[in-house]
Amino acid sequence: MRECEQQERRRAMVASQMRARGIVDERVLARLESVPRHCFVPREYVDQAYEDSPLPIGEGQTISQPYMVACMTALLDLRDTDRVLEIGTGSGYHTAVLAGLCHEVVSIERNRGLGERARACLGQLHIRNVTLRCGDGSVGFEAKAPYDAILVAAGSPRVPPALPKQLAEGGRLVCPVGDRKKQTLLRIVKQGGEFITTTHTNCIFVPLVGEDGWHRLP
Repeated sequence: MRECEQQERRRAMVASQMRARGIVDERVLARLESVPRHCFVPREYVDQAYEDSPLPIGEGQTISQPYMVACMTALLDLRDTDRVLEIGTGSGYHTAVLAGLCHEVVSIERNRGLGERARACLGQLHIRNVTLRCGDGSVGFEAKAPYDAILVAAGSPRVPPALPKQLAEGGRLVCPVGDRKKQTLLRIVKQGGEFITTTHTNCIFVPLVGEDGWHRLP
């Protein structure tokens, strides 16, 4: 399929899946129109790349539903100068979206194979402001803290306690919290040294496996 056709599919995705469902952040919407999601899915799913659903990417993991990527990114309220920590690189698609909205992304993926594939995809798109790490994302990455925003792209039984501590003042954290079958999206803002939590949409993510997440896969 030609790039002009893929671009038209992205415009349709943003109009029907995001604008129509209340996403109003124009920077986020413009970024989603520009990032080629089809480059981050396995070849057999390219024709489904802009549908309103997650897709398998191997290793029991998925690329998130486009609407959920938009929703979580909008909740982060990113600025050009922000430094962002992403927990769960996965395909690298959400990483690419974040990278166009902030100064730097530090992204952690526990599965080395997925991380290397994400690195290759980001490199092909000439996205340079991303640092990829292999490790346990549930404990964050203290070496580069504090962060202006933290995104957890996996479901956790609780907000991993190490992550709010790695927020800068005014920082925002978005994390799906619940059981293995269903979670609720939480947004935490650090204000005056306190953490203010708000509750948002229900969602379903693969489990966050690690020291401060689920201790093993199902």
